[in-house]
Amino acid sequence: MKGILLAGGSGSRLWPLTQVVSKNLLPVYDKPMVYYPLSTLMLAGIREILVITRPEEQALFRRVLGDGGQFGLRLSYAAQAEPRGLADAFLIGAAFVAGGPAALILGDNIFYGDGLITLLAATRERIESAPDAGASIFSYTVRDPGRYGIVELDAAGHPVGIEEKPARPKSRNAVVGLYFYDGRVTDYARAVRPSARGEIEITDINRAYLEAGALSVTRFGRGYAWFDAGTPESLIQAGAFLQAVEERQGLKVGCLEEIAWRQGFITTAQFDAARARLPDSAYARYLAEIRDNF
Repeated sequence: MKGILLAGGSGSRLWPLTQVVSKNLLPVYDKPMVYYPLSTLMLAGIREILVITRPEEQALFRRVLGDGGQFGLRLSYAAQAEPRGLADAFLIGAAFVAGGPAALILGDNIFYGDGLITLLAATRERIESAPDAGASIFSYTVRDPGRYGIVELDAAGHPVGIEEKPARPKSRNAVVGLYFYDGRVTDYARAVRPSARGEIEITDINRAYLEAGALSVTRFGRGYAWFDAGTPESLIQAGAFLQAVEERQGLKVGCLEEIAWRQGFITTAQFDAARARLPDSAYARYLAEIRDNF
């Protein structure tokens, strides 16, 4: 399975911060925001990833992430000239996906929770298991459902309806910015027509899978945290949460070198080489600490 990390968009919710830099490169506690969604794809076992950015910001992402070799990844890049909606990622990335299964994550989405690795890996393996395996999306209970895509579930937890930013939400189950699709996703994306907002909505792709009886929904329960860090408030909340977790546990969240090493993407020798290239910093000292003590 291949992955797409969508880090385009206008960043209007974080203006004027985004006048000078992509929101996906803003700091969330001690790392650039993009580290966290990239780490989620890595935890799912995905190593070939397309990073979609605004054209004028692509060089910055290349500077931060390179070709991904230091993390045992193969990163490639594409530009989104204008924000046309989330489903546009599969039009931009059609050649990259090449008719195979793919996962999409939004560049401002941050996930945390015990068992996340197992859940993500199992989802990837299920979607990879058959050409018509369908789609898997995730939901999270929110207080303000009108801000999100919302999925309605029956008593057995099966999806029965899905809407984008409804005026009268039928549930509080927000669809989070992480999606796993079988090889039909590009065809579904090509069939999507712009919504009243003028965007190619990911909800329309999810609805197509729902109508085909091929959409499954996994609910992130109380043991998980999800942040859409695209507003000033959520950016602060995410940073405070991650700072508390890291300070209490002494373990970092979204540390790409560590994840690559523990996932077996890089050898211990490669981990040591990557660590040696870093400047003296708390981040580099953490890598030395886990190398020697964990």
